[in-house]
Amino acid sequence: MKPDSPIYVAGHKGLVGSAIVRTLQANNYHNLLLKTSQELDLRRQTEVEAFFAETRPEYVFLAAAKVGGIHANNTYRAEFIYDNLIMEANVIHSAYQFGVKKLLFLGSSCIYPKLCPQPMREEHLLTGLLEPTNEPYAIAKIAGLKLCENYCHQYGVNFISAMPTNLYGINDNFDLANSHVLPALIRKFHEAKQTQADYVEVWGTGSALREFLFVDDLADALLFLMQHYNSAGFINVGTGEEISIKELALTIKAVVGYSGEIKFDPSKPDGTPRKLLDTSKINSLGWRAKTSLKEGIEKTYEWFTKHHDQVRGK
Repeated sequence: MKPDSPIYVAGHKGLVGSAIVRTLQANNYHNLLLKTSQELDLRRQTEVEAFFAETRPEYVFLAAAKVGGIHANNTYRAEFIYDNLIMEANVIHSAYQFGVKKLLFLGSSCIYPKLCPQPMREEHLLTGLLEPTNEPYAIAKIAGLKLCENYCHQYGVNFISAMPTNLYGINDNFDLANSHVLPALIRKFHEAKQTQADYVEVWGTGSALREFLFVDDLADALLFLMQHYNSAGFINVGTGEEISIKELALTIKAVVGYSGEIKFDPSKPDGTPRKLLDTSKINSLGWRAKTSLKEGIEKTYEWFTKHHDQVRGK
């Protein structure tokens, strides 16, 4: 990509899309095509085709998606599969129709089987049943990466896919009902500090192991892949490291500066015992995550405190 190449970032207001925009701008890419969902409804094929016909992007980062936590995934199952399927199909097909040089599609580690061997390698895809609560979302994401793969095979295009691990960072969702564990804990500890609460309750035993990637590291990886990766097969993006929920809670407690207790509620589910990506494929290409978990939490908490009244989930 050249500094003046027209680059479309789909979903630029979200956690991942906004990080991609920050990273592109920091690397002097200045011809960014950005449309909100109100300005361009990616579910409408005619709107998407008209946008591509008018703007003629050369590169596309497809980060737009309907996302949510377990409750949202399990409640709005039809919307999660329909909206994600139709958005990615419209963008990928229009990218082919209007001669996009390269497209990068963003998936999710939930595409892997519920009982997947650990760490999860790319070849484990479609080797077992999915987690039932987010099956519709996972199927839509699998369809997206298969669209890219088969458009590559049939039409010779350069459409690649990346599967990130659990993400967190600037512009995250801090809704206690719908957010993921790390931003939810940041908010819990912050509010406990503000109210001088005696303790913070954390679901489960704290023994479950999870991998977390700072979203700006993901954006750095995506730019790296756009420059160096040209395979139809998707690629994992993560740190290759895991931490227990107990250690995560203690780290966030220290960053926030909360002095009360942590109480684990073993009556609540721990979820999958482990969920770790095998990152040897992207590491072999020369990319590794740069931000330590503590540093990433510090940056996220700093942003959260500065934007507390405007963050998603308030």
